[in-house]
Amino acid sequence: MIEESERRRVIVVLVAGAVLMVAYWTAWYADRSLVASNHRPAYYEFENAFPLADGWLTVALLGAAWTLSRRSPFALFWLLAGGGAGLYLFGMDVLYDLENGIWWNFGAGGVIELCINLVTLVVSVWLLRWSWQRRKALLADG
Repeated sequence: MIEESERRRVIVVLVAGAVLMVAYWTAWYADRSLVASNHRPAYYEFENAFPLADGWLTVALLGAAWTLSRRSPFALFWLLAGGGAGLYLFGMDVLYDLENGIWWNFGAGGVIELCINLVTLVVSVWLLRWSWQRRKALLADG
């Protein structure tokens, strides 16, 4: 059994993640200087490769929030899809940042990028762990 307060807490995290993703991409396309950690053409090309993958992550987060709020057994699928997508994106982003010195060579933008990476890692692992530990309760919903 999943406590209602715990369920609400997870839904808030899921929706917050989706809102932050939409806000990031809105800022990226409206005024890149607000969120860009670097201003090299290669960095822009790299970031421009992410909207589809981040869009999938956003769909997974919203799907998880919706199905979790409806107590649907499909919540487990969406939670695992969201956690897995987050870890994949974390890996792609971190490797680029390490190979190109983004965290250490680009001032506040690099620090923000490092924070984004850490939050992505922590939330993704937490989401996967939380979901897996409650898989029987999630599948019993409905």
